[in-house]
Amino acid sequence: MVSKQAHTSEEIQAWLISILAEALKIAPDEINVQESLESYGLDSAQAMLLVTKAEKRLGFEVSPMLLWHYPNIEALSQRLAEESQDVESQVEDTGVTPRTNVATFKTATLDLSAEAVLDPNIRPASNFQFTSELDNVFLTGGTGFLGAFLIHELLQTTDADIYCLVRAANSEEGKQKLKKNLQQYAIWEEHFSSRIIAVPGDLSQPLLGMSTEGFEMLAANLDAVYHSAAMLNYVYPYSALKTANVLGTQEVIRLASEIKVKPLHYVSSVAVFESPAYAGKVVTEQDDFNHWEGIYLGYSQTKWVAEKLVKIAGERGLPITIHRPPLIAGDSQTGISNTHDFTNLMVKGCLEMGAFPDVDYMLDMSPVDYVSKAIVYLSMQKESIGKAFHLQHPEPMSFKMLVDWMRSFGFPIQLIPYDEWQALLITNVTSQENPLYTLRPFLLERWSQEGLTIPDLYLQTKRPTISCQATLEALAGSSIVCPPIDSKLFMTYSSYLISSGFLNVA
Repeated sequence: MVSKQAHTSEEIQAWLISILAEALKIAPDEINVQESLESYGLDSAQAMLLVTKAEKRLGFEVSPMLLWHYPNIEALSQRLAEESQDVESQVEDTGVTPRTNVATFKTATLDLSAEAVLDPNIRPASNFQFTSELDNVFLTGGTGFLGAFLIHELLQTTDADIYCLVRAANSEEGKQKLKKNLQQYAIWEEHFSSRIIAVPGDLSQPLLGMSTEGFEMLAANLDAVYHSAAMLNYVYPYSALKTANVLGTQEVIRLASEIKVKPLHYVSSVAVFESPAYAGKVVTEQDDFNHWEGIYLGYSQTKWVAEKLVKIAGERGLPITIHRPPLIAGDSQTGISNTHDFTNLMVKGCLEMGAFPDVDYMLDMSPVDYVSKAIVYLSMQKESIGKAFHLQHPEPMSFKMLVDWMRSFGFPIQLIPYDEWQALLITNVTSQENPLYTLRPFLLERWSQEGLTIPDLYLQTKRPTISCQATLEALAGSSIVCPPIDSKLFMTYSSYLISSGFLNVA
């Protein structure tokens, strides 16, 4: 990329506003240039879209980490304008566009154990009496993929009203967001509408963004709390995600503990075992996860700390259950998927690229209907209190099985070494129409001290085996079974992705 002329901060600011508005599907005048980018809830793909479009416009490489070091559009525009001036000067002097130094930001070394400190004032207010008869439950993450299916499952299996935390100006706007989300996954049922109550708030704010009176009213009347919300962004460092993912979890624990003790059902992640200390080992549901060294992704770091807070709350007497899903795949019955997640974007991009990387991955993805049904069922069992559950697929398959299946479906696909695939990604994927274009910094940047890319960090040799035997035994009394990863499931997913227009078979 060659910079033809330096760009002013005003020009860059206008471009960034338009890019962000397009990514979020909102009007440009709704963007406040002084508001934190974090508050817009950018996911990884949207963050990469912002970065790669800026690179194309400006003519030099932009580090994704800048989105945190310069956390609003005004500051980011000024920083990029300064870099543009520097690059232009070097081009004039040498005739060559340099590789800029803005890509050198890395996640600071953290002592995650020191971060796992729960507010000492949070203590269960009274004794707890277990009941599976629920009248009012609180749920976070209802505008997300898993959250939508949790709402649906709670509506189907209980008589409870579901109070859903939503970032919205008022209850009506929040209700429309929830309705739209359930509709896009074909699980909205109008006759359940009155049982879904939107609670305007913000996971990243004290008391979840509610008034003291509103917070205490909920605390006094709820029967259970389901916490599935988290900011999922593989680019941001721990410091950028801490407020929502760690401090937000602390506020949810506070809600569960105050006035009337409510069981907290926390959706964690198998990422708590990402430390190399567990590589090659079998980890079970009740194993401790004391090792955090070598967990590099900010998101995974926040999940480690947040679950530690939940465990501390449990030691103080709060009834807890912990649910650790892996990557969550689409509905096994309808195939309806979150087409914005990393897996689907990778599949689409690789198909358009004509090549998949030859990597040692296992497909341990679990269908969202299995995960949501398991969480709700397990939350209703008295024996679950104090336990963790692994919602990993019990029979994961090799990544190469996916490639073979796509080939059998008629897609011409090469399987090539990862370094060759990376080179192809750089030279051949030059249009933002391919999803991999927006993911290039995510896939190419070296994140760990060993200079590994994110895909390197997820090779099977660097991961533990997640046992879900105790979870399967706990589900044995139900009809809930994880569907096998076979041709039937692949067909279900492929049919949806093709019929929805997400994948092009032409």
